Amino acid sequence: MTSLNRRALLSLAAALAAAPAWAQEAGAPAAADPAAAAPEVTDISYGDPAAPVKIIEYASYSCSHCATFHETVFKPLKQDYIDTGKVYLTVREFYRMPADFWAALIARCGDGTRYEAISAMVFEKQAQWLNSNDPNEIMENLRVIGVSAGLTREQIAACEADTATGEVMLRNFQENITKDNVTATPTVYVDGERVQDWSWPALKALIDGKIG
Repeated sequence: MTSLNRRALLSLAAALAAAPAWAQEAGAPAAADPAAAAPEVTDISYGDPAAPVKIIEYASYSCSHCATFHETVFKPLKQDYIDTGKVYLTVREFYRMPADFWAALIARCGDGTRYEAISAMVFEKQAQWLNSNDPNEIMENLRVIGVSAGLTREQIAACEADTATGEVMLRNFQENITKDNVTATPTVYVDGERVQDWSWPALKALIDGKIG
C-alpha cells in the first residue's frame, strides 16, 4: 500500500496548486479567465446511484497496488456487481506525485466518455509510461495513451491548457483527502466504513453479506 504522511500530502497539493505541474513540464498554458465561473469537476462513478451498496475507492495512477486493484478487484466488481445494479462505485483520484495529476488530466480529457478506457490503459501500462526520470517523457507517454484511446493531440493540448479545471481538480483532491483522512492508496470505503482488506475474496464476501 502506498502512503504519504499528511504534511507531505498537503505540501504536494500546495505545490501543485501554486505552480500546476502541466505548466511546469508540458509548456505554459493560457491563463484562465478570472471572470469565468469555475468548471464543475465531479467524482467518477460507475453503476446505479440507487444500488444498495456504495463503495468509494481512492486511487493513484502511479501506485502499483492500485494497478493490482484495477486488475483483480475492479474488473470482477464491475461485471458482477456494478453492471448488475448491486454496487455503486465512486473513484476519487489521489495525487501522490505530479504524474498522477497528469494521468487524471488525460483520463478526464474530451467529453469524459473515455475515462474508463484510458484509466484501464494507464494502469495496465503503468510500468511502461512511468519508466522514466524525465517528466516531459512521462507526460508524452500519457499523451500517447490518450491518443490510442481516441483523443486527438488537439484535445489533449486543450486539456493541458485548461488551468481552471486543473485547479478545481486539485481543490477537490485536497478537500476529499482531508474529509476522509486518506493518506494511502488504494483506500476503500464500503457504505462509509473503511475496509482494511480490499482483496477480491474479502470485498466480495463483505458485499454479499450486505445484499443478502
